[in-house]
Amino acid sequence: MSDNDIKNPNDLPDDDLEKDNNEDYVTLIDDNGEEVSFEILSVVDYSDRRFAVMLPFDEDDDGVVILELVESDDPDYEDFVSVEDEKLLLDVYEEFKRTYSGEYSFE
Repeated sequence: MSDNDIKNPNDLPDDDLEKDNNEDYVTLIDDNGEEVSFEILSVVDYSDRRFAVMLPFDEDDDGVVILELVESDDPDYEDFVSVEDEKLLLDVYEEFKRTYSGEYSFE
């Protein structure tokens, strides 16, 4: 997914993201115009930025997806943006694993 192609028809307000992240779901549009649904596992604050760690509903994909949450034109919502920096993605994932080591099993 590229920054320009990410659309969020089901924008989640900040308040909803912070209530109970295991009950938050979002559907995004990928580069091919296909809807992709995710469960938001957590919102990770890292280096003064916010990242959504999400699990796709697609049974063929068992990895997490990490997208940055950035301010949108509507102050009640955030946009999901692709992260191209592999080191940053790994750092955010490591922070997620440290925070949730007792709740999830990691390979």
